[in-house]
Amino acid sequence: MKLLVGFLGKSISALIWCLPSGVQMALGDAFAILWWDILRVRRDVVLSNLNIAFPELSDREKRKIGRQSIQNLGRGLMEYFKFPFLNEKNYEKWIRFEGLEHLDSALKEGKGVCLMGGHFGNGDFCLAGLALRGYKTLLISKHFKLKWLNELWFGLRAQFGTRFIEPRNSTGHILKALRANEIVIFVQDQFMGPPIGCRVNFFGKETGSAMGLAMLARRTGAQVVPLFQYREDGDRHVMRFLPVIPMEEKETKEDTVQHMTQVYTNFIESCVKEDPKQWMWVHKRWKPFRGASQKKRHGVVNV
Repeated sequence: MKLLVGFLGKSISALIWCLPSGVQMALGDAFAILWWDILRVRRDVVLSNLNIAFPELSDREKRKIGRQSIQNLGRGLMEYFKFPFLNEKNYEKWIRFEGLEHLDSALKEGKGVCLMGGHFGNGDFCLAGLALRGYKTLLISKHFKLKWLNELWFGLRAQFGTRFIEPRNSTGHILKALRANEIVIFVQDQFMGPPIGCRVNFFGKETGSAMGLAMLARRTGAQVVPLFQYREDGDRHVMRFLPVIPMEEKETKEDTVQHMTQVYTNFIESCVKEDPKQWMWVHKRWKPFRGASQKKRHGVVNV
């Protein structure tokens, strides 16, 4: 099965790779039309999220942002099939880096780096470029239930050296990577409830965010470098690394973790506001946060 999946993936990739860039993007746009206009997959979720984040916009403006966001996903799907052909000689044709000095400076501390970002632009394509540039990375990512889909989705991306780990029971792997002065990537924009999430405000509405980043950064002393990647034009992408977000200690460990998780959530919010069409609006980001008290939740996942 693994060989068959690999063969099919590479065959489709070869076919799409041979197409002109404009045709690739057009196919991605056609996929977006199928998703948004015909099948309307999670269209209600996208518009509901936009109503929460930008209530002042007209319905027409919200639909435009939603369509552009799905269009970005469609184009990203086409770009996924470029993975077998990406290499050290050609990745800069599509990926431009800004602010790498912030990442390099943090790595010089020798404690590893917590690279914090969200589902913007085409993050998978950008991270492949980062790995090809020589940075050792570990990405915390949920896996699919279908084995063959995991082999296809993660297999092509892993060829550049990026390693992947499930969010749950990942502490040991993360600590090992940070001790080796590697980069651990935290995707901080999805809902996370107890016991590994805490209450935050996102666009003025209560929801939950994962608190593992704050806890591990505090424990290890690894610096948190924020990342905003976005599609610049057509199939061109930018990875923008920003200055380190310093740890701000509060009265208790629990208060510190709560505060820093909110700080990280604020950063994600600022990126969404900067360019809403870059974000993946299909997530159910504002689920009700239900669970034990703040103190108890921190105790359950104490690392």
